[in-house]
This record gives sequence, structure tokens and C-alpha cells, in this order.
Amino acid sequence: MDNYTQNSVELLRKLVSIQSFSGEEDLRSNFLAGYFSEKGIPVERIGNNLVVRQPHHDRSKPTLMLNSHLDTVRPNSGYSFDPFIPPLSETHIYGLGSNDAGASVVTLLHTFLYFYEKELPFNLLLALSAEEENSGPNGMILLWQKLSKEVDMAIVGAPTGMQAAIAERGLLVIDGEAKGVSGHAARNEGINALYIALEDIEILKSMKFDKVSPTMGEVKLTVTQINAGTQHNVIPDRCSFVIDIRPTEMYTNREIMEILQPKVKSELKARSLTNRSSATPVDHFLIQSIQQLDIESYTSPTTSDWMRISCPAVKMGPGESKRSHRPDEFALVDELKQGIEGYIRFIEKLAE
Repeated sequence: MDNYTQNSVELLRKLVSIQSFSGEEDLRSNFLAGYFSEKGIPVERIGNNLVVRQPHHDRSKPTLMLNSHLDTVRPNSGYSFDPFIPPLSETHIYGLGSNDAGASVVTLLHTFLYFYEKELPFNLLLALSAEEENSGPNGMILLWQKLSKEVDMAIVGAPTGMQAAIAERGLLVIDGEAKGVSGHAARNEGINALYIALEDIEILKSMKFDKVSPTMGEVKLTVTQINAGTQHNVIPDRCSFVIDIRPTEMYTNREIMEILQPKVKSELKARSLTNRSSATPVDHFLIQSIQQLDIESYTSPTTSDWMRISCPAVKMGPGESKRSHRPDEFALVDELKQGIEGYIRFIEKLAE
């Protein structure tokens, strides 16, 4: 196990030195394809996504996908060091994407290598995806078109402290626009679009959805931005605002749009309807294994590639979500060790 941990540490240090912004993962994808090739392991490349299967892959068996993402956000200005040339530490691995989701990538990869030659009652498939951070079309959206008929269940690697997210809220971002008629403020002319928007926002603020999820609770709706007006003496004829909604599995994003639009005067337009919520059935083998291992479970408030796949899954990985997208990002060496050990125990329990 020490060898697997050390190899994971060394690999993560190399990965963080390779720029891999969403949509620009080709260098990191090239590097990892070469990493497998040096070990004599065939790898399938779909865009910048990588897929690796066990040598005895049997289509008559169910398949467990191990997935995490290769891309990162762009570094913010708060870094105290070059995020691609981080300081060395015996206990920490610093660098952009080390926590989200480099730690999951290297621990899932070495978990896959641990089981590579082993026969299980299911196949293991490692899928390292691109464009997770920007919900791009060439990441899991593209990959799942090929894998959807092959994969039956999944572990999605993300920084959860190795707790298991058994459900994940979706994301629905809506742009609202109220329309009025401009006029001179001194003469009280026109129809004020800002007032229309404020009335609609008050309606949205008090909005309650009837169906409550047994695992996630209520749908969460928050108005987060508003913009109107060109100058102090002109009645605004347009007022735009943004609604952030975190759906549950009780509603599709389209259903939420159909509920909201008739209640307001403003025009509502969804940026995307594909960022759906996910929840694994409570009687599934994944959930049973979590319970038998006494792994703490929860509902994740953040989205991942889970929302782009249609099979039962859990989200679990080393690191902490609160470190993601923050300056001086890091993962701990101990977290990598615990991640590999935790994944192995989970897969062995699932195999029982």
C-alpha cells in the first residue's frame, strides 16, 4: 500500500505542473495516456477523455465505472506561489487542481491498477473525463454517449473527505428579464421595468414547491443578481435578474421552468436544462456497501459529472470540498493513502 501511495503522490505532483484548464486538457491527457502506455495498458482516447478497461473485461458482467475529471478552473489572483510550480512538502501536495480533483484522479487510477489483473463479479472501468468544471460538451457529455450502454454503476471521485454523497442537487440557472417603457423620471412617464422585476422577485422569494425529496428536502431558489437602468433620470425599460435554483430528484429542470413562468410577468430563460439532480435508490448495492462499511453519507450541494450519467452512483473521494477553487490549493499525502485504502475496501465490499 505504501508503494501505491508513493506512486500516487509522485503522479499528482506531475499532474499539477501540467496546465489543464477546461477545454484545454490535451497536455494532461497526453501525459496520462503515456503513463498507461509505459505500463503496457491499452487506453482509449475520446477527445481529451481517457477510458481504460481490465484485460479480462467481460461484457456479460455488470460494469463499475471509476470516474474523476482531468480539468481545472483557472487560478485566482490569491496564490502565494506559481500554481504550476508549487513548493515541495513531505505532507502536502500543493498546486492548482491538487484537491479538485487531482487527488481523486490519482487514487482512483491506482485503485484501478490494484485490481487490474483481479477477477471480480463485475468489470472495473476507469474513465478520466474532461470539461467537468465548465459543463462542456466534450467531457462526460461526449463520453457517456459511448459508455451509457456499458456502465451499470459508478464511483464519481470528488473531494468529499471519503464520505459518500448518495444524492446530489442539480443546478438550474435562470435569466429573468422584465420589460417596461422608458420615460423621463421627473414626469413619471413610462412603465418601470425595475418595479416589475421587484414584484416578480418577491413572488419568487416566497415560492414553495409541493414535492419534498426524502433525501434532499425542498428545492432551493435564490435570486442572486439584478441589473437595470442607464442613468438617474430615465425610467428603465429593461431589468434583468438571475435566479439560482438547486433542484431535487422530485422535479426535472423543465418542470420547474413550467411552474415558475406562469407566476411572473418577466420572461424566464434557462441557461441549461441538463444539470439535473441525482439520487441513488436506497436499496442499491452501492448504498448497501456504504451502510455495511459504516461510511458517513450525505446529500451533496455541489454538482459533478454525476449529473451527466444515467446509472446509480456515489460521489466519494479524498480531499475537502471547501479547498476547491481557492488559492494555495493542496491535498494531503495521508488523504491519498486513505483514499486508496477506502476505495479498495469499498470495491471489495461491493464484490461480496
